[in-house]
Amino acid sequence: MARDRLTDFTGAEIRVGATIAYPTRRGNRVRNTEAIVLETMSDRSTGRVVPMLKVRPTGRDSGFIARKTTAIRTVSAEHAVVIQDPEPTPKS
Repeated sequence: MARDRLTDFTGAEIRVGATIAYPTRRGNRVRNTEAIVLETMSDRSTGRVVPMLKVRPTGRDSGFIARKTTAIRTVSAEHAVVIQDPEPTPKS
């Protein structure tokens, strides 16, 4: 049976529109970055299926040095954690 949903390490489902936090590097240090998920995908270039996320950083980071850009990034879903789920769509 194939997995049909992508989850973070706590078991929460990662969906488009969710707010996540993921680790990023800044010089020789690591900080946490908050971002909105734009797309979920997978990378098979290394011979293994690796879940990836296309995200747009919100600009809220840990640390005292401000982020210079909020350009769209592609990150691994391995260490991401869901902070806030997207609003559920109303059923008609």
